[in-house]
Amino acid sequence: MANNVQELRPRSGGDTEKITINLGYVDLGHVDLLVQDGFYANRTDFIRTAIRNQIERHSDATKQSVARRSLDLGLRHYSREELERVRAAGGALDIRVLGLVTIASDVTPDLARATIASLAVVGALQASPAVKAALADRMR
Repeated sequence: MANNVQELRPRSGGDTEKITINLGYVDLGHVDLLVQDGFYANRTDFIRTAIRNQIERHSDATKQSVARRSLDLGLRHYSREELERVRAAGGALDIRVLGLVTIASDVTPDLARATIASLAVVGALQASPAVKAALADRMR
């Protein structure tokens, strides 16, 4: 199943998660000065760049953590058909992903519980509220 994982790469647009941060007015002013002086396109560009720089700064530690936790990197989608094949084979999935896991909207809570033994997502999980509730005791 690991061959279905796609490597993450920096992009803008629909494959991002929106977050809110609180900054002091002086820090915000410094960001705005850098934007006005043309160092960054906008506040978001500055913040995204700062986050990526920090991730790169700690890359050795994160690589070790990814290896220790046996995480797949990237985007992973589970369709109803795929989960039905797992159930028919009598198997169960241990899902460990750093990135994004999506479970198709037509996956029922019963099918998810029957086929997903554990779920560890460092990043984001997109699934129906019913499927998330059905898997709540299996999330790490």
